[in-house]
Amino acid sequence: MHGVPFEKRQRIDAGSSIMEMIDILLSSLVAGLLFGSVIALVALGLTIIFGVMDIVNFSHGEFLMLGMYTGLFTSQITGLEPLLTLPVAALFGFLLGVLCYSGFVRYLLRGPMIAQLLGTFGLMLLLRNLALMFFGPEDRAVMSGVLVGKSFDLGMGVIIPATKLAASVISVLAFLGVWLLINRTRFGKALKATSLNPQAARYMGIPTEKMYALAWGLGGATVMVAGAIIVNFWSVTPFAGLLFTMMAFAIVALGGFGSVPGAFFAGLVVGLITEIPGFWDYLTYTFEVEWMYDVPMTSFKYMWVYLAYFLIMVFRPRGLFGWKL
Repeated sequence: MHGVPFEKRQRIDAGSSIMEMIDILLSSLVAGLLFGSVIALVALGLTIIFGVMDIVNFSHGEFLMLGMYTGLFTSQITGLEPLLTLPVAALFGFLLGVLCYSGFVRYLLRGPMIAQLLGTFGLMLLLRNLALMFFGPEDRAVMSGVLVGKSFDLGMGVIIPATKLAASVISVLAFLGVWLLINRTRFGKALKATSLNPQAARYMGIPTEKMYALAWGLGGATVMVAGAIIVNFWSVTPFAGLLFTMMAFAIVALGGFGSVPGAFFAGLVVGLITEIPGFWDYLTYTFEVEWMYDVPMTSFKYMWVYLAYFLIMVFRPRGLFGWKL
């Protein structure tokens, strides 16, 4: 900048740095909200099953993993756009959920809580090892599609991958559909009655066993739809469900076990927590603040999720929205 006074150059450089900082912050916030809405859908099935039955499903991540494989293979075999495979994933998830409840989980309910926990943990190992046997350990990913590799520039340095934007929109619509199903239909009222008092629900003529099976079916359908969405921007292996299971448990606990709105908003919080460390790294390397190098925000970003969960448990043990549907 020849001919520009030194003080003015300093002001220009400072202004550019501030604008760049704002751009990075906005990008982190948008990325966090997009990712958060998707992982909230992962947690939705978990919170439905717990809300109705008071049982923690440790095999939830394996349902997600199978949903990812369902979306991937259905797209490859039929040539369909990957996001158009969601109905197949939903149907498969619903049937698998009902089958798992009817053939296995219903018998666990006769035993103590530890038997239920160990039983769903065993189901997790079974599904994971079956996937390992049939699909192998290698990474697989969606390599083609109308939205793959495309993005939208929203300005202010915010660039959104088209697959993640579509995934977020579909997740929000799925949440809205489930909320309406639970709160605006006779089935939803029966499900809530079963959740609140199974014995009273039976006296009213509600088939609680059927409600339990349908809760597992609904939970399986939602998480497999989430898996078929996620595989569009995340590679899949038989172990892919582990990370998402950990985040789903944190989301359900943050939002309140059994709370559908709680799962959604807690998912957004967790999404933001996982993306904000990237902004911290930008500040660290831009301004070269020595003590910031000693705070590994990105390396431990999932630890911050559980720190947030711990704080919620201390100050609001029932989560942000309380328990039950």
